[in-house]
Amino acid sequence: MVPLFKETNFALVGNLGRPRHAVLIGVGLAETASHLHALGTKVVALEADPDLLDRATDLASEAHLVDLASPNPFAILADRRFDLIAVEGAQLIADLPRFFARAAEHLVDGGHVVVCSQSGRLEVREALEQAGLDVLRYDLNPRVFRSKLPSGATKAVDDLRITHTVSFRATYALLRPLERLIALGQPDLLAAEHINVARVPPKPGPLSLTIGMLTLNEQESVERMIDEIRSVAPDASILLIDSSSDRTPELAKAKGARVIRQLPPQGHGPAMERLMYEAALQTEALIYIDCDFTYPTQTIPRLRAILEEGVDVVNASRTSRKPEAMPLPNYVANRTFAAMSHLAHGVPTTDVHSGMRAYRSSVIRAFAFDGSGDALPVDTLLLPARSRYRVVEFPIDYHERMGVSKLAKFRGTLWTLLRVAGAFGHGDRVGRNSRFERRER
Repeated sequence: MVPLFKETNFALVGNLGRPRHAVLIGVGLAETASHLHALGTKVVALEADPDLLDRATDLASEAHLVDLASPNPFAILADRRFDLIAVEGAQLIADLPRFFARAAEHLVDGGHVVVCSQSGRLEVREALEQAGLDVLRYDLNPRVFRSKLPSGATKAVDDLRITHTVSFRATYALLRPLERLIALGQPDLLAAEHINVARVPPKPGPLSLTIGMLTLNEQESVERMIDEIRSVAPDASILLIDSSSDRTPELAKAKGARVIRQLPPQGHGPAMERLMYEAALQTEALIYIDCDFTYPTQTIPRLRAILEEGVDVVNASRTSRKPEAMPLPNYVANRTFAAMSHLAHGVPTTDVHSGMRAYRSSVIRAFAFDGSGDALPVDTLLLPARSRYRVVEFPIDYHERMGVSKLAKFRGTLWTLLRVAGAFGHGDRVGRNSRFERRER
């Protein structure tokens, strides 16, 4: 029987990230497939309910009827591998460890499993661990202030439509943070659905690499920057997200770089978002660096080597100590932001705004980073750290820039504060089980 009330599964959708290819188990009336389709994800739906197969076919690029109790419900996928497998209704699956072990066979290195269950929060976690998966974080849909249906709404499709009204969305936007905070204190009692996020542990070994830069009128430096990058990473792809009005894009293309134009300019945040997800489509890792020689290109091989140990994020810190090239007010501001992040989230970083950082692409795809506004590097450091990804930080030199600074200090400060506050909604405070590591030069 189709349930009377089925709203958007906000916690599940919020933990899907932006995968290239995904498998969804149990589409039902939730909007998971539609959400991923809007992000450009190619979705394969595996549906156990024949009455819902037509809907699965409508929402996904490919849909199959499967028996979840069979020895291998993923057999229809043959040898294909995916970035994400999302499961709704895990409480209906009898042998969860075997199910998750079979799922892991169809995930890329570092690929994720996101599991929604109406019961058995700890049982699901144990089953994921028994299957050899690395459990990263827990989330929930709370039941504290469950909304009431208006009279006359008796069909599930009508109920789903109600959750799209302006009044429902506005009310839920106000209540959800509060009820989620309350429910996290007693999840077994106050959660309507439990969400566990796990992954295939990444293997050490070589990674294909994109080196990315955001460029705005960098014609004085871009050719030399590309030459220096080539000298230390000759096999890497070089990607520019460019908003220039000078000859920067033509010079970069002549040097063999791939250039994506962002015109009219939309700012640092949208450019960084585009850079990260474009790189994650093409290669297994991304290192980004400013195009003004403030950061040492000779450090690129070390960042790459640390990633290839099995690390997820490498943060090259400018401000572990005061660099001569950085004005004192800028240094004080950066250390203040780092101290706030440590106090609020337990992340012992010394630099939340570094313009030189390295990522495994599987981690980028695990989040739907929002580039609206500025200070996106705050999110791309704090969210993985709070979600128990392996993060390494080490100090680097910082040099005088070539060209004019494009930093908007007041706006950047405001967005930094907003992003530090917004990180509370992801994962857990970094503590005794921290995977954040500080290394020396």
